[in-house]
Amino acid sequence: MEAKNTQDDYRHVKEDLQLLREDLAKLSKAVADGQRSNISSLRDEIRKESREALKNARERGDEALNRARDAGNKAFHDVEHKIEERPFLSVVIMFLIGLVIGKLLDR
Repeated sequence: MEAKNTQDDYRHVKEDLQLLREDLAKLSKAVADGQRSNISSLRDEIRKESREALKNARERGDEALNRARDAGNKAFHDVEHKIEERPFLSVVIMFLIGLVIGKLLDR
């Protein structure tokens, strides 16, 4: 009788271990699925933030380029206006600048 109880206990322990293995497998699968979901959402969030950062950088670059272009155009028009006001002085200054550059390049 005691041998039968021992066999029943052994069988119950064996069944409990099998159920524990199955539960552990289910838990592992659930954790892995949860991690995949977390990684996917994190990847999507990183993509969204990087697109926004790129968009902001592009906008700031365009603004800086427009400001530089406007400043260049203003400087060009200012120089053009000064040359129109004093053409003889402008020719003399350009001639002197050419002489200085020529002397520097001779060395």
